[in-house]
Amino acid sequence: MLIVGINAYHGDASAAAIVDGRLIAAAEEERFTRVKHAAGFPVHALRYVLDAVGASPSEIDVVAVARDPWARLMRKAWYALRMPARAAGRIGVQGHFAAIGAEIARALGAGAKNFEVVRVEHHLAHLASSFLVSPFEEAALFSIDGLGDFASAMWGVGRGSRIEPWGAVAFPHSLGIYYTALTQYLGFPRYGDEYKVMGLASYGEPEMLDEFRRIVLGPEAGRGSFALDTDYFLHHRSTAAMTWDGGEPVIGRLYSNRLVERLGAPRDASEQIEKRHHAIAASMQRRLEEVVLENLRRLQRTSGMRTLCLAGGVAFNCVTNGKIFEATGFERVYIQSAAGDAGLAIGAAMEAWHRNGSHRRDFVMEHAYWGAEYSDAEIAVVLAAAAGEIERQGCIIRKIDARPELLNLVARTIASGHVVGWFQGRMEWGPRALGNRSILADPRRPEMREILNSKIKRREAFRPFAPSILEDRTSEYFTQPHPSPFMLMAYSVRPEKRALIPATTHVDGSGRLQTVSERQNPLYYQLICEFERQTGVPVLLNTSFNENEPVVQMPGEALDCFLRTRMDMLAIGSYIITRAV
Repeated sequence: MLIVGINAYHGDASAAAIVDGRLIAAAEEERFTRVKHAAGFPVHALRYVLDAVGASPSEIDVVAVARDPWARLMRKAWYALRMPARAAGRIGVQGHFAAIGAEIARALGAGAKNFEVVRVEHHLAHLASSFLVSPFEEAALFSIDGLGDFASAMWGVGRGSRIEPWGAVAFPHSLGIYYTALTQYLGFPRYGDEYKVMGLASYGEPEMLDEFRRIVLGPEAGRGSFALDTDYFLHHRSTAAMTWDGGEPVIGRLYSNRLVERLGAPRDASEQIEKRHHAIAASMQRRLEEVVLENLRRLQRTSGMRTLCLAGGVAFNCVTNGKIFEATGFERVYIQSAAGDAGLAIGAAMEAWHRNGSHRRDFVMEHAYWGAEYSDAEIAVVLAAAAGEIERQGCIIRKIDARPELLNLVARTIASGHVVGWFQGRMEWGPRALGNRSILADPRRPEMREILNSKIKRREAFRPFAPSILEDRTSEYFTQPHPSPFMLMAYSVRPEKRALIPATTHVDGSGRLQTVSERQNPLYYQLICEFERQTGVPVLLNTSFNENEPVVQMPGEALDCFLRTRMDMLAIGSYIITRAV
């Protein structure tokens, strides 16, 4: 049975294809349109996953959509009476979902048959996106994000192929909206900027924590799971516009004048970041951690389970995730690589396959490489077409068919202090570059952060770079041994190792690490092994292959990024392109 899952008319539009319960392909629409967090309908991603499966539109049996218009209908109706302008905008979005079958038929052409459309509630799809592809036979489940189907969180347990929701937090209370609102206040207005503030928080102290405990009320205040003091926000009023129809998502101002009165004037994006902003970022991050970790402690006690599956946009907060082992009773955690709304495509499809416990689980998502792949022949065509520009920039092309020779050269280049674009295998699923569409550098060189920011990334200097480490060496360099294959945990770097990898050690002594095993990514694993053989350090600095854009997907995009920045080498398939010294 072919099931196609879709996240549409929301940020991070995406599609995924599963065949008889096994994931075959998944991709975000942004990779094709080159628009970050692209919303609207995932036309290109849908076509790609069908092509990857080798199926025609007529072979689709089920389309699973991560949206249930009937969820919390009474609460929606009550708010619609209070906020008619906002309700009118949402009715337009619901109209798109009502005609989803016709939209898919238009996207795929006349060959699409009358497939079944299955609608899965937003947070149930989040829970399914993690648990139903996890290695756990049973686990406690928690989903936390901004808003979906009029809820911002859901928790429960999973056993076998069944998910049992225990509770949810309904609109207007939302930890995701809380974090986004404060991200806007701190001068980062674009959709998806929250990760910047997470990095910024490490530069300050939570001096305003008492104020933030008034903004977000947690279990310790007798408010169940959590609640917002809505006087600080606007999203529950008609003035907070949200646009999901197409292109890059846009969210209007979410914080109210009450927040400004309490915290002072908001920072404009063009203004310098001051100590006050560090303190605000640190305080908002600490409050998030307090509330999330207390909810997880309660879930662990109630469920009695030691395994946890997390999902939702807040599950990208790797600083919070890294504290789960010390702060709760959970011993094993699974978070899939597209934990945010892109992951809804997998969740909806898996929930449709396993609905009512109808099938045994026999698939585990151990890696994130579910996107497009390009052969050496396809790469050669791209390089030939750009040969004139490559030569004009003084670059040299070589083809190295022997893998050991290629790995030796790339590792030696990195160890010499040069920056390498690494384009290999299938595209990553989710926002993190995990060794197939990466820019790689030497973590031993403290100046490498400035080099990357000035030569290539052109981003805020306070943002950290990630270490990729051999999985079996994790406990030597970090205080936690638990694997983090999808770069969704931040652990403290052991004090005695910080001088060895300064370029990937954040100001607070932590690292947002990716653990790499041979079974997950043999080529990247072998490259790190070769770098260790040459330097003694089993770590590479890994950042996404892009320049203020979605991660590159196609060979031409990788070549363009290489040529317009100052990378020293591009390793693309079996081809090596180097700049003349």
